[in-house]
Amino acid sequence: MEGDSVSNSDSHELVAHDFPGLIRVFKDGRVQRFTGTDVVPPSIDPQAAVSSKDVTIYPENNISARIFLPQLPTNHHKFPLLIYFHGGGFCASSPFTAKYHNYITAVTAEAKVVVVSVDYRLAPEHPLPAAYEDSWAALQWVASHQNKSGPEPWLNEHADFERVFLAGDSAGANIVHNIAMVAGDPDFGLSMDILGACLVHPYFWGSGPIGSEALDPDRKAVVDRLWPFLCPSMPDNDDPRVNPVAEGAPSLAWLGCKRVLVCVAEKDVLRDRGWLYFNALGRSGWMGVVEIEETQEEGHAFHLYDLGCNKAKDLIKCMADFFNRDLPPSI
Repeated sequence: MEGDSVSNSDSHELVAHDFPGLIRVFKDGRVQRFTGTDVVPPSIDPQAAVSSKDVTIYPENNISARIFLPQLPTNHHKFPLLIYFHGGGFCASSPFTAKYHNYITAVTAEAKVVVVSVDYRLAPEHPLPAAYEDSWAALQWVASHQNKSGPEPWLNEHADFERVFLAGDSAGANIVHNIAMVAGDPDFGLSMDILGACLVHPYFWGSGPIGSEALDPDRKAVVDRLWPFLCPSMPDNDDPRVNPVAEGAPSLAWLGCKRVLVCVAEKDVLRDRGWLYFNALGRSGWMGVVEIEETQEEGHAFHLYDLGCNKAKDLIKCMADFFNRDLPPSI
């Protein structure tokens, strides 16, 4: 990997940013990623009965996606539509890694949903808000298919635009919150209604510690440094995009969907932020229904590393139930 030839004696002086196990940036601009650089092709998985293919959304910004389709009971069958945003701290990974390909294949098979897994530009080469802009553009591209007139046949023919969901993990869950806020803003709006949003181990933070965050000062210090690295133009950890309950943040009552599922893990440093978001959304005056699920004795994004374990299967089943629940009554 690029940068591996740097000697230990020289590396400290040469490094501008270092997030162990995630990314290292050198002062000369070189970027070394430690995770999420592999690529696996789309495939037909006969065991899970899921097909996948890659599409280009906006070539000028290199925005693309991998689309997943369950086995069709009939040629004209329609499934709920899920737009998924991967994690990786806004600076690593993609839908095309083995980890995310296998995970979304499992979600597609269990939930029987069509999934558009979005590839957005990464920091530091493309600092925030690039990922938000790309994700919103991808959402608009998906919406262009609701009258069966978009460029992608799988969405025209098999996506149920009455049942549209957003989901993501970690940084991807942060994206879900932020674009759902934009979708609920009448000054922006979206031609497509979003029924629900699922935030798995969401990356939210803040300048002041809450809950158990101060008990592990080393881990807290790493997370403290992340947002300023990702968003140097607005480096405050109380920026509403990373701290949606900060003083002066837009009201969560604007959230542009009807249902929200927040998933947290007991040993995740971000756990308390997920609970804070859940409680704040429930008190905000938002007219939807919010629920929370906590996985005991597990850490951040545990499910991505062992899809076969019972707790990962339980999490995926919880998501599937959320996507397939009966429509809420009209208010």
